[in-house]
Amino acid sequence: MLTDVQIHFEPQSLLLLNAILALMMFGVSLNLKPDDFWKILKTPIAPTIGLVAQFLVLPFLTSMVVWIFNIDPELGLGMILVASCPGGTFSNIMTHIARGNVAVSVSMTAVSSLFAIVMTPFNFFLYGQLNPVTSPLIQEIALQPLEIFLLVTMVLAVPLLMGMMVGQVFPKFVKRSDTPFRFLSLLVFLAFIIIAVSNNVDVFLEHMGSFAILVVAHNAMALSIGATAAYLGKLNSADRRAVTLEVGIQNSGLGLGILFTFFPQYGGMMVITAFWGVLHLVSGLGLALFWNTRTMSSKEASYVSN
Repeated sequence: MLTDVQIHFEPQSLLLLNAILALMMFGVSLNLKPDDFWKILKTPIAPTIGLVAQFLVLPFLTSMVVWIFNIDPELGLGMILVASCPGGTFSNIMTHIARGNVAVSVSMTAVSSLFAIVMTPFNFFLYGQLNPVTSPLIQEIALQPLEIFLLVTMVLAVPLLMGMMVGQVFPKFVKRSDTPFRFLSLLVFLAFIIIAVSNNVDVFLEHMGSFAILVVAHNAMALSIGATAAYLGKLNSADRRAVTLEVGIQNSGLGLGILFTFFPQYGGMMVITAFWGVLHLVSGLGLALFWNTRTMSSKEASYVSN
């Protein structure tokens, strides 16, 4: 076990991180309306496929990989924590760039964030406990699911409801500020990750070989699960892109918030989650740009042929 990994952070960093998470969720929900949730109930195929891949398939397969390859307990539990988190808010931006179905992406982010109130602590505890590799560590942690439930509620559910209310009352403000707000949230979150990494650069460099390959492979697996589920569900191209990115871009910020709050002594879990926070943005943006370019090329080819 990577018991020698010690992550250093200032106490005020916890408050800042939770504020950033709440801000990002608030921004995503500004354009949400109650009707959006009714639309999901009327045409639930794409969101349902994505949510099943997000909360059932990804945590289960992650746990199996940790078990089969006997991954270090701290790193393995970090992977399970990330897999238990809902889709990341940046998936909406990536889906827009990828020319995917943004409505599906936003609705999935909102619904998965609400589901996460229960499913994130449930999956983390369930697979951490059942997995023989991580079971001794999860018992040592003495996890309190109710406390995690309250944290997730405060940084996801409450800002989501507040954002919907503000969006209804000030629609003109939302129309002007939506895109700048999203990119500002992205930049602020990246700045937080960069500062956290720079304060612990020696730790990251020393243990890079232990976790970098794991995170790259895990992220590739998450994207593949989303793409496969969407393909098997026979979704159209725009919906497939939305589901793939939603499953492949996890809310690692929530994972960091949970770790900073409850398990700051487990550095192995920290490095996995923090590196995820950077990598999934790189892989998601790369995939989104590829799809964007391919779509533009297809349109140009169609225009020439006509």
